[in-house]
Amino acid sequence: MHRTQIPAASLALLRRGAVIPAHLLALDANRRLDERRQRAMSRYYLDAGAGGLAVGVHSTQFAIREKGLYKPVLELAMHEALHWAPLDGRRPLFMIAGLAGPAAQAIAEAETARTLGYHAGLLSLAALKGADEDALIAHCRAVAEVMPLVGFYLQPAVGGLQLPASFWRRFAAIDNVVAIKMAPFNRYRTLDVVRGVVEAGAEGRIALYTGNDDHIVLDLLAPFVLMREGVPVRVRIQGGLLGHWSVGTRRAVELLACIHRAVAANDVPMDLLALDAQVTDCNAALFDVAHDFHGCIAGCHEVLRRQGVLEGIWCLDPQEGLSPGQADELTRVHDAYPDLHDDDFVAANLQRWLG
Repeated sequence: MHRTQIPAASLALLRRGAVIPAHLLALDANRRLDERRQRAMSRYYLDAGAGGLAVGVHSTQFAIREKGLYKPVLELAMHEALHWAPLDGRRPLFMIAGLAGPAAQAIAEAETARTLGYHAGLLSLAALKGADEDALIAHCRAVAEVMPLVGFYLQPAVGGLQLPASFWRRFAAIDNVVAIKMAPFNRYRTLDVVRGVVEAGAEGRIALYTGNDDHIVLDLLAPFVLMREGVPVRVRIQGGLLGHWSVGTRRAVELLACIHRAVAANDVPMDLLALDAQVTDCNAALFDVAHDFHGCIAGCHEVLRRQGVLEGIWCLDPQEGLSPGQADELTRVHDAYPDLHDDDFVAANLQRWLG
């Protein structure tokens, strides 16, 4: 599958910039897939106005693969994307499947995702620790033969590799790359990605998405101006593919629309700039920064549990859960920033999603 085969409206949406939540995993008390609540989550994201779903990614838990849940979870999300009627009516979506593991696994997952109708694969390189740059690029090219790719700079704290600008220049030169999610949680490494894309002359083809959950608002507001052969090249991060946006998704859609309007008008209010620190404060609680991200998935689960979307915060790994004091921190940011959560929206629609 080549990027030219992606429906034009879906590709335009990706390039324009969208809210793409990293889909969570609903389990029951026996740590088995809860299909009813998994569907309810997808419906929540779609009703909230998300521009697509990212499924089988870090927030969905990489362990779905060894549990035999990769295809079932992707199927559930795609079914809702195709058949659920969102509150604002049917619209184009961009569907992304997480791809992981060594070449044989990543290629097999890409084939599964392509068969199910996903538009692109978010390619994790975490399984290739120790490989040199040539090997990493060869791996990416092999998977790109199967379907369009979204590059993924995963932060080292949760298993990612440190990838220099030279890697991103070569990755961006792969013709079947349509976007890059930048999630190193590091300004220098984020700039390496942008630099690589500009040096490859690929800024018109590749959409830049923030995955820096610690710096969401300013990533979306601030332009990057880099030099190429003595000429300034201006690029922007247009949207977000974020675990943070697996909760508060309705507010995220409103926030991105506000940012797009401000950028188009070349008029960024100070209140919008102030939101960056508030959103980062929320993320510190959500992702359990105090404990080196140990509770980053369980924190998202806990928000949806409190709202009733999930029954519990169970993860596939019994060792994953909330860290000491994390629940209190979630309560603090919930109460401090009422404009950043979706309590009322979820309460008004929950029974519809669970029906």
